[in-house]
Amino acid sequence: MSNTKTAKSALISVFSKDGLAPIVKKLDELGITIYSTGGTEKFIKDQGVNVIPVEDVTSYPSILGGRVKTLHPKVFGGILNRQNNDSDVAELEQYEIPQIDIVIVDLYPFEKTVASGAPEQDIIEKIDIGGISLIRAAAKNFADVTCVASVEDYAEFLEVISEGNGSISLKDRKRFAAKAFNVSSHYDSAIFNYFNSDHEIASLKISETKGKVLRYGENPHQKGFFFGDFDAMFDKLHGKELSYNNLLDVDAAVSLMNEFKDDAPTFAILKHNNACGLAQRPTIHQAYVDALAGDPTSAFGGVLVSNTEIDIATAEEIHKLFCEVVIAPSYSDKALEILKGKKNRIILIQKNIELPKTQVRSCLNGALVQDKDLKTDAKEDLNTVTKVTPTETQIEDLLFASKICKHTKSNTIVFTKGKQLLASGTGQTSRVDALKQSVEKAKSFNFDLNGAVMASDAFFPFPDCVELADNAGIKAVIQPGGSIKDQLSIDYCDANGIAMVMTGTRHFKH
Repeated sequence: MSNTKTAKSALISVFSKDGLAPIVKKLDELGITIYSTGGTEKFIKDQGVNVIPVEDVTSYPSILGGRVKTLHPKVFGGILNRQNNDSDVAELEQYEIPQIDIVIVDLYPFEKTVASGAPEQDIIEKIDIGGISLIRAAAKNFADVTCVASVEDYAEFLEVISEGNGSISLKDRKRFAAKAFNVSSHYDSAIFNYFNSDHEIASLKISETKGKVLRYGENPHQKGFFFGDFDAMFDKLHGKELSYNNLLDVDAAVSLMNEFKDDAPTFAILKHNNACGLAQRPTIHQAYVDALAGDPTSAFGGVLVSNTEIDIATAEEIHKLFCEVVIAPSYSDKALEILKGKKNRIILIQKNIELPKTQVRSCLNGALVQDKDLKTDAKEDLNTVTKVTPTETQIEDLLFASKICKHTKSNTIVFTKGKQLLASGTGQTSRVDALKQSVEKAKSFNFDLNGAVMASDAFFPFPDCVELADNAGIKAVIQPGGSIKDQLSIDYCDANGIAMVMTGTRHFKH
C-alpha cells in the first residue's frame, strides 16, 4: 500500500457550494480531471473549469427527478477498486471504468429541513441516497481514495491538496475517512430519530458532531468533554472557559428559569444544581436583592440567572458578589460594562431555542432515557383536601414553591412566602430531614416562616412532616398525595387550621 497517492481525478457532487470555487480551480490547476452532476456540474462550469458530466461516464441520464444520478457500477467501480489488485485494474479496463481518486460530497440538509418545520414530503426528499453511498464507498477505500464528506472540511482539503501539489498521504486519507464515517453515522442517526420520534422502537441513537474538550471533569483528575452546540443556545460575551461543573449548573439554571420564562421579573441563584435563592418582584433589581437574601452564603461562587434584561442597578449589586456565571436574555450596555469588571466572570446571553424533551444518563453498563419532567403544576391541578381552603395569595405562593421544588434534588422541601424562596432542604435521605434542614436554614437567615407555604416533591407517609411545618409557622402545603396514609396528614392539617392541596403529580429529581 503506497503511503502517498497523487490524484488524477475527482468526483464532486455537493449540496453546499460555499467554499467550493477555490477547490475546483486548484484541482483544474493541478490537471485533475473533474466529474460531476446536476447543479454542481453547472457551478463548476460557471467557474470556467472543465468538467465531465457523470452521464457521459455511465451513458445513463439522471432519472426519477434526480433521485438516481451516481448510483451506477461505472461510478462505484471507479471508487471501490483496489489499485494494487491486478484483477480490479483489469476489470476497470474491461468495462471502461475511470479511476476516481477524490470524492467530494455535501449531503442534503436533512436536519435543517426537519428543524424548519417543513412538510413530511419535503423532509423525505432531503434523505440523501447517492451522496451517502458515495461517502461510504470512498471512505471504505481510503487506501486509494480521499473522501471529503462535508462543506465543513472543504478548507482543510484545499490546504492538504495545495501543500501536496495533488498528492495526499495515507494519514490524511484515513483522517478524512474517519470524518466521513462521522458524517454518515450522524446523518443516519438523525433520520432514524425522525422516524422513531414516538420511541416505538426501543433503540438509542445519540450523535453530536460538535465536541469540546474541557479542562477536566467534575474533579481535576477526571477527563471531561461537552458534546453539543453550545453556541446555538448562548452568546458568550465574557469570561473564562466553562467547566464541566459550570455546564451542569448552567443546565440546571436554564431549566429552572424556563418555569418563569413569561412571568414578572424573576432572578435565581444556583449552587450545585439547586436554587439557593429565588425571587419574583416588580423589578429585576429587587428580584436579585431578595434572591440573594435567601442564602447569601451559598450564593458565593454560584450561577446567576434572570428571566429579563439585567440593568445597571442589578449589575452593580451582582458585581459585589463573587459568582461564576451570569445568564440573561440581554444586558444594558452599562450593565455589561460593569459585569465585565471581573475578568473570569462568565457572561452569557441565552437565546430563545427549543430544549430537548428527553434526558439521557449513563447507568450500569448502559443508559437510562426518559421524557423530561415538563409538567408544571397549575391552579387547575390543585385539589384542596382540607377544610381550610388556601387564599389566592397562598395559591400563588404554592405554585411558585412547586416550580422550585420540581427542580431541586430529592428528597426536598421548599418554603416560600411572597414569591421568595425562604429555604429548602435538598437531597436528603428522608423527607423529615429535608424539612428540618429547611427550618434551620430559614432561621439562620432570620426569615419569619409564619404564614409561609411549603412544597414537597413527593407524598408524606406520616403526619410528622406537616406537624413540624405547623410548628415552624407554615399555613399552606402543596404535595402530590398518593400515600395510603394521606388521611393522617389531612387530619392533622384540619385539626390545626392548615390548608393542603394535592396535585397528583410527583416531581422526584434524582
